[in-house]
Amino acid sequence: MELPHHISIEYLQSLGAKPINLSGAAIGRILDNRNYLDKKLQKGETHYGINTGFGSLCDVRISDDQLAKLQENLVCSHACGMGDEVPEDVVKLMLLLKAHGLSQGYSGVRTEVVQRLVDFYNMGIYPVVYNLGSLGASGDLAPLAHLSLPIFGMGKVRYNSKLRESSDVLKELEMEPIPLAAKEGLALLNGTQFMSSYGTWALMAAERLYRWANVIGAISTDAYHAKSDPFKHPIHRVRPHKGQITTAQQLMDLLEGSDIQAVPKKQVQDPYSFRCMPQVHGATRDVIDTVTNVIEIEINSVTDNPIVFHDEDEIISGGNFHGQPLALHLDFLAIAMSELANISERRTYLLVSGQRGLPPFLAPDAGLNSGFMIAQYTAAAIVSQNKQLCTPASIDSIVSSNGQEDHVSMGANAATKLHRLMKNVQRVLAIELLTAVQAIEFRRPGTSSPALEKICTALRKQIPFMATDRLLHDDLVTTERFLEQDADALMK
Repeated sequence: MELPHHISIEYLQSLGAKPINLSGAAIGRILDNRNYLDKKLQKGETHYGINTGFGSLCDVRISDDQLAKLQENLVCSHACGMGDEVPEDVVKLMLLLKAHGLSQGYSGVRTEVVQRLVDFYNMGIYPVVYNLGSLGASGDLAPLAHLSLPIFGMGKVRYNSKLRESSDVLKELEMEPIPLAAKEGLALLNGTQFMSSYGTWALMAAERLYRWANVIGAISTDAYHAKSDPFKHPIHRVRPHKGQITTAQQLMDLLEGSDIQAVPKKQVQDPYSFRCMPQVHGATRDVIDTVTNVIEIEINSVTDNPIVFHDEDEIISGGNFHGQPLALHLDFLAIAMSELANISERRTYLLVSGQRGLPPFLAPDAGLNSGFMIAQYTAAAIVSQNKQLCTPASIDSIVSSNGQEDHVSMGANAATKLHRLMKNVQRVLAIELLTAVQAIEFRRPGTSSPALEKICTALRKQIPFMATDRLLHDDLVTTERFLEQDADALMK
């Protein structure tokens, strides 16, 4: 599939396993830009990072015969990542987003370097990248250095899920290492593709989990014998936040045709975790939309340095690699997504509390059986950890590079903790789903809506009703994986 000039989160989601190609227009932009840079170098002009040292060494002029060595030294010296390996699905996004950023035609690189990134993407050659080392300000230097090493045959890759030396894989596939030319190492390292890839991954997950939160919340509504009245349109028409209106309508649609909703309710009002789902889930929906706009601007931007403006005859050093827009919004997304888990855990608590005609802990023989008692403990532990993960990374800054880089975004830390938090949100929602489907069984022969009954049936094919205590961990993990599916596809 040919990469368009502008890509969206939805487009990236739709790619799946399809191969990508550089468009003719992109190749033309890259060629024009590199030709311009080569002419500038032939004139003997001095430009940061192209023929000078880096960071606080920016005033050191490098001789022309050492420019290629300068770039490879840069990549090797900056490959200082530590910690856990970045997951392959995030590394795959890094390859695509780095190639897309360079193909904008303002980075002074050669076509073959960009094509090599595309080849790695298409062939499933994933450079080993580590999740610690970026300050999110001079670009994601350490992670992008590890991403770039295999271009010239250095570093390690995962190929067919096996950890191997990149040089061995290149040789096996008859791919020659590509020595870097002037500017190319810097162009590969400067950029926000580590942060933005995590952000892109998180937004894809957020879309899925927001929908699941509404579906699961609707099942819990019937399981708890809560009312659907708070979801009716007039309430939200007079407080017209877009996300709130969208969520309320989804909840009404999900509950349409529910026999349980037709049963008269004794209570005047329900607890907030049920009654305020449109307001809470809806606020998260609005944040997802806001962050999507920021991430889409970022992934279609030029974020390396210096930027080569061949069309304006200027090479300008600036700060487009600074991750502040990402850092702030990744922190914002973490807070918003954690609230889906917070309110979910409260619904789980109510479902196991022995109220509304449900047995304590949803155990048919409570006392002999503990039922879902400790599943709620687990949810509580996870949401507590999420609160810690929501401490903003973007409020921190540590001076680096002898004071040259005196304010940094810490957006990379915002990105990696967001990844952990998103996994946690899925786990908490899984606990609520398993609990709600158990609770629905105590409402039989009453039924929920046709759409929600399809979800319950699909889960029941994998996990039976818990009549007596059993090893619940296995059921929780199965339900967590169940949420990897598209909820709407299951309801068709």
